Amino acid sequence: MRADRLVAAVLLLQARGRVTAAELAEDLEISVATARRDLEALSAAGIPVYPQPGRGGGWSLVGGARTDLSGLTAAESQALFLMLGPAASGGPELSSALRKLVRALPATFRADAEAAARAVVSDPAGWGERDREPPALVQSLQQAVVQRRKVRFDYSGKDRLVDPYGLADKDGVWYLIAGTPAGQRTFRVDRMSAATTTDLPSQWSDDFDLREQWARVVEEMEQRRSLVSATVLIDARYLSVLRSHFGRHCEVLGEQDGRVRVKVAAHWVRSIAEQLAGWGDLVEVVEPGSVRAELARIGRELTARYGG
Repeated sequence: MRADRLVAAVLLLQARGRVTAAELAEDLEISVATARRDLEALSAAGIPVYPQPGRGGGWSLVGGARTDLSGLTAAESQALFLMLGPAASGGPELSSALRKLVRALPATFRADAEAAARAVVSDPAGWGERDREPPALVQSLQQAVVQRRKVRFDYSGKDRLVDPYGLADKDGVWYLIAGTPAGQRTFRVDRMSAATTTDLPSQWSDDFDLREQWARVVEEMEQRRSLVSATVLIDARYLSVLRSHFGRHCEVLGEQDGRVRVKVAAHWVRSIAEQLAGWGDLVEVVEPGSVRAELARIGRELTARYGG
């Protein structure tokens, strides 16, 4: 729950004047690396947070220690609430934290801050999809990460006991990054069952960077999803639709015969052919022959089924 951590970080800075990343991590029960990222996120959002290096240093708010948020300018308070507003729909705790932060602002800023909090809504469901609720296990796994406790669960018929490092939400699909006896692994939360948080302390380093590790996982998965490529020709007006189908695995190579030459990729030949079959003659596959042959096979199946 990043939004309530950011609110808590601002209030701690106002109350103490200066904190180190280690102190913030201890107070919020998070890792030092996470605390440092949260402080950097506040600074990037326009909150006047800055680091002071050296002995006796730490992170401070411009203007020194205060017991309210009067150190924020109108623009800074709006920037903070624009960032936190969409997250307030995550539950009563976040909504309560947002209300408390509004009350801590100078009276002249409150109306604009409340308007900023209502200015953006986040809708994670794609067109034609139902609202996607996080798997029931997400909240308990989040607590296990914060409390640094090992988690036991069943995964593909195997009993697992892991050190939970962090969670990632990828387009409505949740993943747990965890340490196992065989090294770091990534598990889909919706494939877990019988998960329980144990009393055993988890083992992990304060230097673990969840954002960095998740980026590595994504890169590895995308490489697996692009093992086979094909070159196609398509009218320029349909290029945006083709891109929406293949995402990052759609690369424009140039022009040929008045059409756009494009490279698309997927994890195997049949997958490319199945995605292109619905385009009919709007797309011409130049190469490889294996994709052309698979399209021909699909065409014969369709003709046999519907040709009469």
